[in-house]
Amino acid sequence: MWVDPMSLIREARQGGYAVGAFNMHSDETTQALVHAAEESASPVFLQVGRAVVPHMGLSAATAMTRRVADDSYAELVLHLDHGPWGECLEAIKLGFSSIMYDGAHLPFKENIASTRRIVEIAHEYGVIVEAELGKIPDADEKVDWSSYYTDVDEAERFVAETGVDTLAISVGIVHGIPGDPQPLDIPRIERIRDVTGVPLVLHGASGLSEEEVKAATAVGVHKFNADTDLRLAFRRGIENVFSKGDRQLEEALAEGRDLMVAATIEKLGHYGCLGRSAVRA
Repeated sequence: MWVDPMSLIREARQGGYAVGAFNMHSDETTQALVHAAEESASPVFLQVGRAVVPHMGLSAATAMTRRVADDSYAELVLHLDHGPWGECLEAIKLGFSSIMYDGAHLPFKENIASTRRIVEIAHEYGVIVEAELGKIPDADEKVDWSSYYTDVDEAERFVAETGVDTLAISVGIVHGIPGDPQPLDIPRIERIRDVTGVPLVLHGASGLSEEEVKAATAVGVHKFNADTDLRLAFRRGIENVFSKGDRQLEEALAEGRDLMVAATIEKLGHYGCLGRSAVRA
């Protein structure tokens, strides 16, 4: 069942845990996320993201997600991940209840102006908006972290002037799984929480240990985005089947789905949201 996204985040904030947000790439990966939410009684953000949209288009990806999730009893949110301006507007028209507008690549004042306008439009339709401040590199990039972290003062101004509902920040995370991970800047997360007052989001949660997840949750992060770990689990399932010789593709996809369900439930356990859904089968 589709539920109000902000109520899930508020409940997570009050309860001292976080919700999980995961990307779909196919029917089987969508099924894995929905099954994981059902089996663990956990709320889940189903994210239409930056890989599947170029592959099949936003409308088709949305239809795929709804086809799998519409009849589920799990508490689910349809969320656009890393959407540019036009994609955010399309998502609002398609009935998304939550969008992430990504203007982090823009100069600071332009990011504020464009984000504020998206927020105004989205809020007219009852859609919540996540935005990003700071830069999040890919796992294989060599970066000067001092120029990538979210600035605390800028975060305060950004939230005050845009009215965003949640804020994704850069505090040592990467997209993917780093070979040499950067420790999370927990004090920075706490300062950003204090000056902005909004729930915080961390992308790139595949590279985080359970201890880091719990530490970040304790100081204001109440939504974690993860993708790579789950895709790797799905891939292992496919490889396990085909390592035995020629098999039907459906058998390999089913094994990938099963391993992705298990990997998703493990993540949800790290976030502290197992059994937090009010709805049961």
